[in-house]
Amino acid sequence: MGKKLHFVLGTFVGAAAGLVAGVMLAPRAGAESRAMAADVMNDAWDTAVDSYERGSKAVVDKVTEVAAASGVSSDELREKVDAARVRMDQLRNSLSDAVANASAQVVDVVNMVSDQVSSMADTAADAAGTAAEAVKVEVVDEDAEPAAPAE
Repeated sequence: MGKKLHFVLGTFVGAAAGLVAGVMLAPRAGAESRAMAADVMNDAWDTAVDSYERGSKAVVDKVTEVAAASGVSSDELREKVDAARVRMDQLRNSLSDAVANASAQVVDVVNMVSDQVSSMADTAADAAGTAAEAVKVEVVDEDAEPAAPAE
């Protein structure tokens, strides 16, 4: 966007410089050139004012036409906007309540799962301790003759 702005500014500066150079180097007298430039500027100003007035009248006519065709007044639109704001506030409040309830439920579930995991870890530790007590370690001498299996 910066390049476009620079291009437009450069165009205007170049046009202004060309206008000044043309006026200064013109074959007419300075007073005559200034009078011609003033006439051109006045004509351009009058054309711009006329275009603005025609455009604004067209816009006002279209707005009036659309408002009449829709059958909606600005008061009715204001009431509808206010009703929509009230409804949005209600929705925001109900959404806030729903989020708070869901958050509380998530906290409860996390606590329950944490308790179950702790309980399972304690049970697993107790089972590991019992299994370790049931293990019998026998030292075997490699040089000794194997013992006969007991019948």
